Amino acid sequence: MSIENQVSKNQPPSLQQGLKDLLGIFRYVLPYKWYFAIGLLFLFGSTATSLAFPYLASMLADAALGEIEISINYIGIILMLILLTQGIFSYFRIITFAIVSEKAMADIRTSLYSRLISLPIAFFEKRRVGELISRMAADVSKLQSALSINLAELLRQIITLITGVIIIGFTSVKLTLVMLSTFPVAIIAAMFFGRFIRRLSRETQDLLGETNVVVEETLQSIQVVKAFTNEKYEIQRYNNLMDLVVGKALKTAKYRGLFVTFLISAVFGGIIFVLWAGFNMVQAGTLTIGELIRFVLYTFFIGASISGVGNIYGEFQKAIGASERISELLEETAEVDLDQTHIKEVIQGDITYQNVQFTYPTRPDLTILKGINLNIQQGQKVALVGHSGSGKSTIIQLLMRMYDLDKGSIRIGNKAINELNISQLRKTIGVVPQEVILFGGTIKENILYGNPNADEAMVIDAAKKANAWSFINSFPEKLDTLVGERGVKLSGGQKQRVAIARAILKDPSILILDEATSSLDAVSERLVQDALNALMKNRTTIIIAHRLATIREVDRIYVIDNGQIVEEGSHTELMVKDKGIYQELLQLQMTNVAS
Repeated sequence: MSIENQVSKNQPPSLQQGLKDLLGIFRYVLPYKWYFAIGLLFLFGSTATSLAFPYLASMLADAALGEIEISINYIGIILMLILLTQGIFSYFRIITFAIVSEKAMADIRTSLYSRLISLPIAFFEKRRVGELISRMAADVSKLQSALSINLAELLRQIITLITGVIIIGFTSVKLTLVMLSTFPVAIIAAMFFGRFIRRLSRETQDLLGETNVVVEETLQSIQVVKAFTNEKYEIQRYNNLMDLVVGKALKTAKYRGLFVTFLISAVFGGIIFVLWAGFNMVQAGTLTIGELIRFVLYTFFIGASISGVGNIYGEFQKAIGASERISELLEETAEVDLDQTHIKEVIQGDITYQNVQFTYPTRPDLTILKGINLNIQQGQKVALVGHSGSGKSTIIQLLMRMYDLDKGSIRIGNKAINELNISQLRKTIGVVPQEVILFGGTIKENILYGNPNADEAMVIDAAKKANAWSFINSFPEKLDTLVGERGVKLSGGQKQRVAIARAILKDPSILILDEATSSLDAVSERLVQDALNALMKNRTTIIIAHRLATIREVDRIYVIDNGQIVEEGSHTELMVKDKGIYQELLQLQMTNVAS
């Protein structure tokens, strides 16, 4: 199914729900309600002064014709003062609304990011990064536009519309009724066109999210793109999506254009009819030239307001679509309570898996673990071995509560892990992965990630224990050396030692090693292994082993096959077990080394 078809089937929620989501987003304005109230006062002031111009202009005409006994110069001075006052009101209106919108949108972005980063891994497995970035960027920007510009403009146009109708009503009831006869048609048109505009706007946003996905994936995997010389392919993929975006946006613009054109035609057609009727009334002596000018000027104001409301209505439809997408994320259930991350809880004891069964949420048809039972005593070093895909990494992910169990339990000491504070549980566990991912900042920032409150002396001590200080100290910027995107400026061995320093600084009671030396050269492997040996002292350690030579000294080895523990024992015990999987793996590796 094409992306366009997928998007077209993604029908937006009802208008009522959309408005509810938009109003829910506006709760972020409440902390700045006084700025908003002041902005409204300046808005009313600037609108009132602008509405005074047609009235004074009609007075100028009557004064010039001798219909009223007021000096033209006097009216001119008043006009200039009103112009100055309007400028002042408009300036402060813009400033106060900008304060509200910027601060409120910053709060929305913070809330959105806080919610995203607190969501479980399963959520991110169902979403693509580009889509989430689009929501944080494009959707919030549309809300900001609605709040900072469109809301103020909508209020101004409504005030102009209502006040203008009242003034022309006092000027001539008959002409007012003629002019108002176009309103019902405009309202029906707004309801009809608005439904299409809202749906198309949401679809356009979804497609924009898809383009962000392409950019995100391509830039993150730029080395793969270059290696396969697929620059042209990626450009074409992006262009295809952009064609869909442009097509959908132009379709939206077509409906908006038809709507606005219809409104302008209806409103200004009514104005022409009003002029014709008004001059007849002037000839009949029931209306003065000044009153007709006043009526016509206010009618133009009203017509412009109706047209402006039509444009703003379309923009608010886009804002409703954006608010729906943002609300979807804000309403997701977080796994981490950020208000409880400070809780101090001592977590230690034996680790026990009892009949653990698990299926990944994104692969419900494939059972990964099928009744895992194991016991790891506190301070013990154990290894998990097995073929790729046997379930070794899943056992570790469940210990860290990256996912919830389907059946069974995992306990640390006398407590099930789902009874523990999830943040404190993860603080208790340190991980040194096979493929280290560093942040693009400095070496110091990456080591400090293990304990953001540590001082520089503690960072240096951790780096020395990880056998990393020698190469760090050789750099001109030392700890302030930038590691580049995902640590690209460091070698594999250097990245591993930075990761070990990070784990040392965290000082976990449970350590997980995902065969951190498997892809290193001999010199780097020795340095990293020495650092790991120091790190494992007095800690419960679980090693996911790929190279069996590195686990000969562990206390116990568990062999995993097809989601079950099929063998367990020491290296010596398993090595001599006839036709065992461990023996098979060991012989296979020895053969590979010999060849």
